[in-house]
Amino acid sequence: MAGSLDQLRELVASGKAVTGIIGQGYVGLPLAVEFARSGFRTIGFDISSAVVDGINAGNSHVEDVSGEVLGGFVKKGLITATTDFSRLAECDAISICVPTPLNKTKDPDLSYVVSAAEAVRRTLRPGQLIILESTTYPGTTREVVLPILEQSGLVVGKDFTLCFSPERVDPGNPTWQTRNTPKVIGGITPICGELGLALYRKVFDTMVPVESPEAAELVKVYENTFRLINIALVNELAQACDRLGLDVWGVIDAAATKPFGFMKFTPGPGLGGHCIPLDPHYLSWKMRTLSFKTRMIELASEINAEMPAYVVRKVSDALNDRETSLKGSKVLILGVAYKKNIGDLRESPALDIIRLLQEKGAKVSYHDPYVPMIEDDGHTPLKELPMRSVPLTDQQLQTVDLALIVTDHKDVDYGRVLSLAPLVVDTRGVIRTNGNGKLVGLSGTPSASFVA
Repeated sequence: MAGSLDQLRELVASGKAVTGIIGQGYVGLPLAVEFARSGFRTIGFDISSAVVDGINAGNSHVEDVSGEVLGGFVKKGLITATTDFSRLAECDAISICVPTPLNKTKDPDLSYVVSAAEAVRRTLRPGQLIILESTTYPGTTREVVLPILEQSGLVVGKDFTLCFSPERVDPGNPTWQTRNTPKVIGGITPICGELGLALYRKVFDTMVPVESPEAAELVKVYENTFRLINIALVNELAQACDRLGLDVWGVIDAAATKPFGFMKFTPGPGLGGHCIPLDPHYLSWKMRTLSFKTRMIELASEINAEMPAYVVRKVSDALNDRETSLKGSKVLILGVAYKKNIGDLRESPALDIIRLLQEKGAKVSYHDPYVPMIEDDGHTPLKELPMRSVPLTDQQLQTVDLALIVTDHKDVDYGRVLSLAPLVVDTRGVIRTNGNGKLVGLSGTPSASFVA
């Protein structure tokens, strides 16, 4: 156990430092596994007894962490989990990986970060390294976390060190995962940055040091603001193509042949997930406190938020062209997760689409191989819960009035869907044939061959 920053440096260099990770969700648990893979004994902290008991039994609740891998590290004693936050005193380095949601007015909710920082402060001792990973606005580490830690009477850069290193997790990505995704880090003082870098270099393949925690915080929100704005642009393009009678997918594919000055983005039914719909608003909030208006963020958010309603209008128009009313129609949603090939429902546009369809009187069912049930978690905007995924049988496809592709999971045969369903609305461009008039896209009519 380190008692000074010099001892901490030695423990990190030798691989004998004990690491603690507050929050064992989609960020914290994969990070714990990578620390263990690097030989560090790691303690995972979580307020959920069910999560802790599962980890200690070698059972993973995170899709990107296999139970086999987790169980192996648990058996070796490299990973243990606890709800006892007094054990933070055992840790030489502590990473904070807790949620940072927005409240109803889209202001940052830092209650989880504050609670974690206060837990660290209660056991803070000389020789500890603290790293905040939770996505937040520039200034959080210095203006919120640091004052809490300094209530202990210890001095940053002398007694303990503090850094910010944003998580860059992309759930379900088979190529870029925790270890091989470049890791940004910025310290409150030079020695903070030095020791944070020394530790994380043991875990991550590529480190990207920046000048300060504020720079590292801004890196994260900028990355997802970039995506938010470009997705809004291509969603607006889809609506423009619809007015022009053009196939947006063909336009995008042709534009993507340009080998310079262009990055391909694709439209969809709306934004989902834990990052892109939320992170840019941290920056908007911060800049409002400085009397600066982030107009592009506000406009992009507005465009993306309107996509579920646009999709429902496409469904209504498609049925109307068949002389069928949306009210009373049977609509089958294909895919409700926020992205393909995972079971994550956070901020999924499918939930808003289902709600809007139900409000207009449609009889809605869904099929998703990754989401067997939609439950009432207090945040889901649906009234009639739970909903359960229905089997994608021939009869199911033939007896609905319309199949709506919202999330293009790989496990679905879309050729079969188009063949059996009387009408298909495809928001993801997964089908590239008009199906003899049975297919309706976000815009225009696809003319290329079928692609899945």
